[in-house]
Amino acid sequence: MVISYRFRGSFYFTPSKCSDNSDSSFAIQISMADREIEASPRYHPDNDVKESIAVGVSTTTDEDEPSSLFQLSRWRWWFLVVINIALLLMGQSGAVLLGRFYFDQGGESIWMATLVQTIAFPILFFPLFFFPHPKNLSNTTHLTMHSYTLTLIMVYFLLGILLAGDNMMYTIGLLYLPVSTYSLICASQLAFNAIFSFLINAEKLTMLILNSVILLTISASLIALHSDSSEDNTKNVTKNKHMVGIWCTLGASAGYALLLCLMQLTFERVLKRETFSVVLEMQIWTSFVASCVCIVGLFASGEGKGLEDEMRRFKAGREVYMLTLVGTALAWQICSVGVVGLIYLVSSLFSNVMSMLSLPLVPVAAVLLYREQMDGVKIVAMLLAILGFSSYIYQNYLDENKPKETAILAIDTPETSISG
Repeated sequence: MVISYRFRGSFYFTPSKCSDNSDSSFAIQISMADREIEASPRYHPDNDVKESIAVGVSTTTDEDEPSSLFQLSRWRWWFLVVINIALLLMGQSGAVLLGRFYFDQGGESIWMATLVQTIAFPILFFPLFFFPHPKNLSNTTHLTMHSYTLTLIMVYFLLGILLAGDNMMYTIGLLYLPVSTYSLICASQLAFNAIFSFLINAEKLTMLILNSVILLTISASLIALHSDSSEDNTKNVTKNKHMVGIWCTLGASAGYALLLCLMQLTFERVLKRETFSVVLEMQIWTSFVASCVCIVGLFASGEGKGLEDEMRRFKAGREVYMLTLVGTALAWQICSVGVVGLIYLVSSLFSNVMSMLSLPLVPVAAVLLYREQMDGVKIVAMLLAILGFSSYIYQNYLDENKPKETAILAIDTPETSISG
């Protein structure tokens, strides 16, 4: 017998038996138009509607995640979100500033500076230990499992290569540009994210998103056209190298936005779920592939042979050289933990937007630590980028609240039907 609870609107909830081992357990599915979406156990502070519907019905999921995480109270959820935002911002800002310090003190290896962005990925195995991989493939055949594994390996391999190339372009940009200029250009990532989300993930381009794209494009254009000759001459950076740095940073921003959209597509088409452990595993294995690519590039290019001389010539000393590389690697992984945590607690879009909060932090830190100039053009570009960021996050806020308001209206007057 199947009991269907129908409500006004396009939502209906169908409890059905989950497995033979849990007689009293039910799985709740939500159908909307012609799509069926499995009810996610991920907590959100506005999920009171789901909780009120589920009263008296025990639910089971196909995840092995600890159930206590799914039953977080409102303040605990916000506490975890704030902690992950702090990890993301501290890790990202610290990694960029340490990367600049590496080059300023005499570091010259582009491959080494690229490698440290992913080489500390084994740290991510520690949180994965507490969130094991879900065991939900018991009904699949050996042939299906083999095909799924091959597809997953290919996806991780391609995403890892893309990540390595993207990190390389970021490194070249940081080598040839002041930190403040580099950080402002990185804000264009949101504009590229909107475009790729429209082309790949079928996201809508609203007026607020278009406004954000325009503002961020103008901001990046101001930086690109602005000649920061005083700083370039001080650091022996020619005008051509300055332009190479700008184009590499723009390319890296576009590449990272493309990477995020492809990851979202992988969650939807291949993995078909977005739990903490699955997101963490994707981060681990793509970083593993990217690290392998960088190690091969480091020794194939001949830069590996010169690392001993580079360490000896490092202005701050050998010990500081090692601490700089280790600190940069750890900072990037702290950032990764924050990114993964926000993807799990909220969404990948929210995680991407929060990474842009470092926009005003890094240029100010660069002015204080590296005595970089913050002229009128940079200030205007930063203000435009902040406006574009605000427009983008406000659209995200509207998108997040619209489904909840619709759901509240949809369950006002339920109609119960029983079919056997």
